[in-house]
Amino acid sequence: MSQESRDDGGGMIDRRSFIGLGTLAATSLLTDGKITDVLASEAKGASGPTIETNAGKIRGSIEGGVNSFKGVHYGRSAAGAMRFMPPEKPHPWTGVRDAIDLGERSPQNPSGLIPEVAAVDRTEPMGEDCLCLNVWTPAVGASQKRPVMVWLHGGGFSSGSGGFLIYDGRILAAKHDVVAVTVNHRLNAFGYLYLAELGGEKYSRSSNIGMLDIVAALEWVRDNIAAFGGDPGNVTIFGQSGGGAKVSTLLAMPMANGLYHRAIVESGSSLRGVPRDAANKSTEAFLSKLGLKSGEVDELQKLSIDQILAAMAGGGMMGNPAFRMAPVVDGHTLPANPFDPIAPEISANVPLLVGSTQDEAAFFPGFPLDPIDAQALHARVRQTLRAADAEADRVIAAYRKDQLNISDIDVAIEVASDMFAWKNALAQAERKAALRKAPVYMYYFTWKSPVREGKLKAFHTLEIPFVFDNVDAAMSMTGSGEDRHALADKMSSAWATFARTGNPNHKALPHWPAYDAEKRATMLFDDKCEVVNDPRRQSRLALSSFEPMQL
Repeated sequence: MSQESRDDGGGMIDRRSFIGLGTLAATSLLTDGKITDVLASEAKGASGPTIETNAGKIRGSIEGGVNSFKGVHYGRSAAGAMRFMPPEKPHPWTGVRDAIDLGERSPQNPSGLIPEVAAVDRTEPMGEDCLCLNVWTPAVGASQKRPVMVWLHGGGFSSGSGGFLIYDGRILAAKHDVVAVTVNHRLNAFGYLYLAELGGEKYSRSSNIGMLDIVAALEWVRDNIAAFGGDPGNVTIFGQSGGGAKVSTLLAMPMANGLYHRAIVESGSSLRGVPRDAANKSTEAFLSKLGLKSGEVDELQKLSIDQILAAMAGGGMMGNPAFRMAPVVDGHTLPANPFDPIAPEISANVPLLVGSTQDEAAFFPGFPLDPIDAQALHARVRQTLRAADAEADRVIAAYRKDQLNISDIDVAIEVASDMFAWKNALAQAERKAALRKAPVYMYYFTWKSPVREGKLKAFHTLEIPFVFDNVDAAMSMTGSGEDRHALADKMSSAWATFARTGNPNHKALPHWPAYDAEKRATMLFDDKCEVVNDPRRQSRLALSSFEPMQL
């Protein structure tokens, strides 16, 4: 499928639009008259400890027995003359700053999301003073060296924040004795408008600014996390959807080398960056939308946030498709495609955990969830694959061989889901394993949500509350069944164990071998967790000739 294909009522999925759905838009879902977020209704925690960072002292709060520090600045404000510039460390301060409220999220346009997921957005204010992070730790002080888990939020490279309810790190920290961190950074035009070539000398370093923000956050972790009880020598970067794409990109960035030691990619395996010529065309189109010429880049720093966002809007959920604002293969900050044609050698020794969900596409607004007939299935698969009739029939037959009695609508959902996430995850795992320098572990999430009469199934983002063990804060996504807790315990334990050791195996799971291109061992996460070699083999082979979607 073309990178520029999108949903125009016919169900074609644009990966850039789909991956952006991980942002979790700001709406509310009511259940029995009450918002189904457990964490949002809590009172402010008691006053917590004071920590001295390399910029000044901050005081957190204690929430549920966990030390919480929110809105901690790892960089100075990116407003005014700092707009589009690489991040700088915050100005030092005297006295003690409170770190009890979420900081600003990056400026962004709203994303129209399904209400089940939108219900978990805290909708904190946005602004350009957004270089901030949140920390949860069981205990402070350098006497303990806990694994550090740094979460990069979804929303493609255009929207989202680290403040969503399902990203809250309290339970993860308390239950698994880790330090959890979530990060805000610049997004869309504010973080990924490529000015390094068109902007002249002043903007010569204005490339992949949003990724440089994340590097700066990781540097803050390196320099400060010991005081929060974390081990700067054991840092895991993990993320879902767009967050997974950010992890994929960091694995290929020299500036990030040494700042992390393990990596987890959930439904966001990114193989390629944006070529420089395409990035320049995007910048020219963006300037034109604002009535500016290539020599008038300085004018961008004078515009209001609303003017920038208005120029970004239009053409669909993720904005004008002419604006390809994502990491650019600029030869410097990102020297080459992250995982194409091979995995990056620079992170060859970093263990990787990677996977996707079975029904990613059910999350995409407008994708049909009700039964369809064979004719509609054929048309949809042909459209998803950009394939001829015979090829579409061949793929459908393969899916039926793998799963007897699979319904027409489930074939349609799974083909779209696989082209969106599974194929990229397979390619990333294969190429990482081929380096033979660090293990890679593959998972496939198949647990079906009961919400919306069960039609959403194992939809995009559903594994997140299980990873964070926040299923009670995500009842709008998971329902309220008791079965959720056993799976959340197994998954959060696997992620935390991987962060601690580089191996996700623990006693509550069957043995999980490392992945290779021969056996293709994959952990299936469901009410019953099991390892299957080369799951859905016929489907994998049938899709092998099709190019997966790229961010």
